[in-house]
Amino acid sequence: MEKLDVKLIALDLDDTLLNDDRQITDGNVSALRECAERGIYVVLCSGRAEDAILPFVRRLEIAGKEAGRFLIAINGCSIFDLHKREQIFCRKVEPEILIRTNQMAETRGLRSEVYTPDTIYYREETKWTKLDVDLCGLKGAKVDDYDEFLKTGFTKMLVPGEPAELLKLQSELRAEFGERAVIFTSKPYFLEILPPNCGKGEAVSHLANELGFGMEKVMGFGDSMNDESLIRMAGHGVAMCNGLEEIKKIARYVTTYDNNHDGVGQFIKEHVL
Repeated sequence: MEKLDVKLIALDLDDTLLNDDRQITDGNVSALRECAERGIYVVLCSGRAEDAILPFVRRLEIAGKEAGRFLIAINGCSIFDLHKREQIFCRKVEPEILIRTNQMAETRGLRSEVYTPDTIYYREETKWTKLDVDLCGLKGAKVDDYDEFLKTGFTKMLVPGEPAELLKLQSELRAEFGERAVIFTSKPYFLEILPPNCGKGEAVSHLANELGFGMEKVMGFGDSMNDESLIRMAGHGVAMCNGLEEIKKIARYVTTYDNNHDGVGQFIKEHVL
C-alpha cells in the first residue's frame, strides 16, 4: 500500500488516543514516537487546559524533539510552544457572553466553569465540577465574586450537567448568540462555549501554515463533535470506529480498531509508517 504524505498528525485525547482508563497504550506510543523520529509533527489537541495535557506529552517522550514541541489546548483556543515555554496563539470568549451564559445556566440550576492553564474556576463545587476536575487532573477553585471574575475574559466556558438539560441550554445559547460563539457538547454531560471561528481544525491550520505547509499534509484523529473541524479540515481526517456517527460521516477514513486496541497506532502503521 502506498503511504500517505503526512507532515503533521493532530490527535484528540479522550476516546481517541486514550483508552477507557485514560492511558496511552504502548502500541500508540510506539507509532507516534516513530513518527516524531521521522520528523512528522505529533500534536496533541484537547479540550483540556495546557497543564492537563502535559502528562500525555511526557508519556510520548517527544517534547525534546522539533516534531514534539507543540500542543493545542482548550479545543483550539490555545497553541503552546513547549520549547519556548510560551503560548503562541490565543482566542477568548467575549466577557458579555460568559456572563450571559452563566446567567442562563444558573436559571436552569446549572453551574459554569472557566479555565486557566492549571486551574478550573467556578462559583461553587458540585458533583459535575468535581467530575471535570478529576477528569482533567487540574486544580479546582471557588470564586466568590464569580460574575466580576468572568469580566477578565477566558478561552472557554464549560457547563457540566445532565445531558437532557444541556441540550435545552445549548439550543437557547445558539439562538441567543448566533455566530458570536461556538457552542457544542464535547461529551453528553459537557456543554462548551468557545470563541467564534475557533476549533481544533482552525488551530491546526494556523500551526501548519506557520510551519510552511497546508492542511493537505495534516492527518487528524478524533471521535466527537469537538473534533468536527479537525476531521473536516484535515487533508486526512480519521474518525475512530468508536466515535460518533456524525464524525464518521465527515471523515475520509475510519479506524479498524477502537481506542482500547491501538486504533490510532494501527492506522498510522498501515497508512503512514
